[in-house]
Amino acid sequence: MSITLPIKHSSASYTLSPSKIVALGLNYRDHIKESASVRVRGFTGEVPGEPILFPKTPNVLVGDGEPIVIPALLGEYGFDEVRTDYEAELAFIVRGRCKNVPERHALDHILGFTCMNDVSQRNIQNSDRSGWFRGKSFDTFGPVGPCIVKTEDIGDPQNLMIRCLLNGRVVQESNTDRMIFSIPEILSFVSKNFTLEEGDLIATGTPSGVGPISHGDVVEVEIEKIGILRNPVVAE
Repeated sequence: MSITLPIKHSSASYTLSPSKIVALGLNYRDHIKESASVRVRGFTGEVPGEPILFPKTPNVLVGDGEPIVIPALLGEYGFDEVRTDYEAELAFIVRGRCKNVPERHALDHILGFTCMNDVSQRNIQNSDRSGWFRGKSFDTFGPVGPCIVKTEDIGDPQNLMIRCLLNGRVVQESNTDRMIFSIPEILSFVSKNFTLEEGDLIATGTPSGVGPISHGDVVEVEIEKIGILRNPVVAE
């Protein structure tokens, strides 16, 4: 799966075609504090000692303006309450193949940054014995955009306003300086576990305020210096 995004401050574009998408859970302290309301297995109030990683598959990728599709499959389970959540996140794109990157060199290995919505199907995420894999990887569950801001143009990526709006109402609002693990720590840690390839996408976690979406909603992820990623929600 690939998606082409414009590069901000440039006439060029970039075709994002990741071999893997690696995402972080529980990387904002205020999000950890809302663990009781999210009610997901493995989601506790304990601050993690190292980054919590999980995969999203490339079929999740859609662009700005494209719909997030709630899968019809969910109707087959008879859940009392079907809950699929938005999660506003800063994501970055790996510049080239790398392994065991020291933190001090991490930004040299990042091509640029974009907005991402780590859409999460909570019922499946909580009930699957295999963990979070399926609930995070349904088609369209990873909108990205509206553009890429190159690393040299972003300024300090550890000081960006991040927020989410649901139908025009602010539901998440924070700053990337509140991450538990910084962007250099994240890239270094991930690269110790997996060889990273050019175009791989890493999502850095979401702040507090996550909540459900349903057919007819419009979700906006806004990050300072990048812009607004806007996606409608539809039932399959």
